[in-house]
Amino acid sequence: MASDYDTALPSIRQVQSLIKSQIVVEMKLMTGDSLTGRLGWQDSNCVCLIDESERSTTIWRQAIAYLRPRVREMRDE
Repeated sequence: MASDYDTALPSIRQVQSLIKSQIVVEMKLMTGDSLTGRLGWQDSNCVCLIDESERSTTIWRQAIAYLRPRVREMRDE
């Protein structure tokens, strides 16, 4: 049985890069909920998001509207 987890795809490589660098990401779900944390792993169906309390949440890829690195807020100087 062939897997649809194609590591040659740019999206898979980008998520893998975020996992390796441990960058905090914002994940917006199709429900409108927004989650923040570090990515722990990915497979063909799911990703794992680890929050600031070190709790892991498994999220189905189908539920994700978008995923982006979180940008630090600019300080007023």
